[in-house]
Amino acid sequence: NQSSSGNSLAKTAYKHIYRCIISLDYPPGTSLEEKKLMEELKLGRTPVREALLRLAAERLATAIPGKGFVVKELTLQSTRAVFTALKVLELGIAEIAIQQRTDQQLEALRQSNQEVKEAVEKQDVLTLVEANHNFHMVYAGCADNEYLTKALNEVRAEGNRLAYLSYHNRIDPLTTLARHYKNVINQHNEIVKAMEKRNVAQLKQMVNEHIRIFRDRIIAYMTAE
Repeated sequence: NQSSSGNSLAKTAYKHIYRCIISLDYPPGTSLEEKKLMEELKLGRTPVREALLRLAAERLATAIPGKGFVVKELTLQSTRAVFTALKVLELGIAEIAIQQRTDQQLEALRQSNQEVKEAVEKQDVLTLVEANHNFHMVYAGCADNEYLTKALNEVRAEGNRLAYLSYHNRIDPLTTLARHYKNVINQHNEIVKAMEKRNVAQLKQMVNEHIRIFRDRIIAYMTAE
C-alpha cells in the first residue's frame, strides 16, 4: 500500500527532526533545509515536507515565505505563555478528571509514571521527556474531553524543549539532577494518589506545585547571565 508506506516515511522523518528539535541538536532559529534533510535521512522530498508541515502545525517549526522552515525561537515571552496555558489547562482538567476517571485510567497513570522512572534509571533524557509528556496526556485523558486533550497536547508538545532543558541541565545549584528527577517522580505519585482518593484540593495543589517548579527552573535558566 503506497499511501501507508508514504505515511510511515513521513513519520520517520518527523520523528528524527522532532527529536533533534526537542534535544536542541537543532537549536532555535536553525534552518531546516529540505535538501539537507533529504540527504541526511535518505528520503524523498514528500515525506520530509510532510514532516516539516506537521512540525509547523505543532509550533515547533516556523514557515518563512520563500525561505522554507526554521526551528521556532524560544523567547521568554512565549515560554511564560506556555506555563500560563499549562496551568490553566491542567488545573481545569483536575476538576473534571477527578470525577470521571476510571480504575483503568488510574492504572494507566501509574504505568506511565513507571515509564518515567525507567527513563530516569536509563539516564535517557529524550525518553524521559517523552515519558513525562505521556504521563500528562494520560492525566488529561481522564477528563475524557477531546478538546482539552488536544489543547494540552499542543501546549505540552511545545513545552517539551523546555522539559529537555530542565532534565538535561543542573539549573539549581542546590538541587542535583538526580534529586530533581526524584522530585518529579514523587510529584507524579502524589498526583496519582490524589486522583485515587478523588481529592480535588490536593490534586490542584500538586499540579500547581509541579508546574511552578518546572517554570521556576526554566525562567532561572533563561534569565541566568
